[in-house]
Amino acid sequence: MKKVAGRISLMLILILVLGACSSSDSSSEGSAGDGEGNKVTAWAWNINVPVLEEAAKKFKEENPDFELEVVELGREDVYSKLTTGLQAGGKGLPDIILVEDDRVQGYMETFPDAFVNVSDMGFDESKSSFPTYKTDLLSKDGAMYGFPFDGGPTGVFYRTDYFEEAGVNPDEIKTWDDFIEAGKKIKDATGKAMLGLDLNGDDGLYRMMMTQQGTFYFDDEKNVNFTSEESKQASEKVKMMKEAGLVKDTVGWDAWISAMAQGEVATAPSGAWLSGSITQQAKDTEGNWGVFKLPAFEEDGNRASNLGGSNYVITSASNNQDMAYDFMEFFSTNDDVQLTAMDNGLFPTLNTIYENEAFTKEVSFFSNQPIWELFASEMNDIPSVNFTGNYAIASDESIKAQSEIMNDQKSIEEAYKAAEDRLKNRIQ
Repeated sequence: MKKVAGRISLMLILILVLGACSSSDSSSEGSAGDGEGNKVTAWAWNINVPVLEEAAKKFKEENPDFELEVVELGREDVYSKLTTGLQAGGKGLPDIILVEDDRVQGYMETFPDAFVNVSDMGFDESKSSFPTYKTDLLSKDGAMYGFPFDGGPTGVFYRTDYFEEAGVNPDEIKTWDDFIEAGKKIKDATGKAMLGLDLNGDDGLYRMMMTQQGTFYFDDEKNVNFTSEESKQASEKVKMMKEAGLVKDTVGWDAWISAMAQGEVATAPSGAWLSGSITQQAKDTEGNWGVFKLPAFEEDGNRASNLGGSNYVITSASNNQDMAYDFMEFFSTNDDVQLTAMDNGLFPTLNTIYENEAFTKEVSFFSNQPIWELFASEMNDIPSVNFTGNYAIASDESIKAQSEIMNDQKSIEEAYKAAEDRLKNRIQ
């Protein structure tokens, strides 16, 4: 009898130990499923973390039992773990995850049940507080599956001193042809390149040009779009800049930022988020910068585009969906929280705050120009585009085509036809 009792005791001990280990393993990454109801876990990276933490403090004022655990991971680590977790049916995932614009549609396509339908939980009441391009991005079959957060409205950051030296008025740059002609004048007067581009490693300018034309690598029907008229127009303009000697080849992020900091380029077409890098990395140039809207392809054409941005989703594996929703609804629609995001270098897409002084004030670094007002003014004009679940491989093929064009290996038509054929084969 003692032996049986001893065996039972040993089994109980093993069960308790294994249970404790299992519990420890599942929560080590802040995973969902603890069932506590008031504790919510989130995965995010970099400057997003303090914004979440500050929002949690504000939310806790009205919800004293609420707790938020933010697990800071590298951006690619988030995606790697998210993919692994979804493949395992949600195992090990947190309640809330930050996902960028160019990735979210891929997850929604590949894992249709991955994220919570927030329209069913009432978020459609706030839908009009965000630009259409963001709500379209997060929608499937008429319902939203995430919360819009920051965006990357575009503009051309430019050196006011170089423009003045060359006698170029930025207000007169209406089209990309105007931009190229201005670049020639600036090059002649100052010896500076008009802009820096990584012609063999990044197609950011092409993507901005495609978006402003209302399309992308894929059209609205998910057809590969490399041989479209919009693609040809975008590539032609970039090629014209290269052939006119206006482009400094900046290989990689560091070289691109360095070219601005060292005064080697006169402009940088990019998203609003670039302002943070310029102010931090080019401090000696304060007062010599301004911003104007992206040039259009034709007179009176669209000058609004987007580059970058992210959103939050609630995982379907979450056992705390109600509390996660309540927190994220607060996070997404609270003016103070979104202004905190702006203080941390992010551009909020919540339109209720655009009349705030933070958006209308003059910015001394940028020649006392109210640059945030300029960016906010274009939010409703940014077209919705279709990233699809094949964004990453499409980007790879686009960059290859651009490299062939810029190195005179193929014509625009030949390069993008080959890229389109390769992409179709890869996604079959």
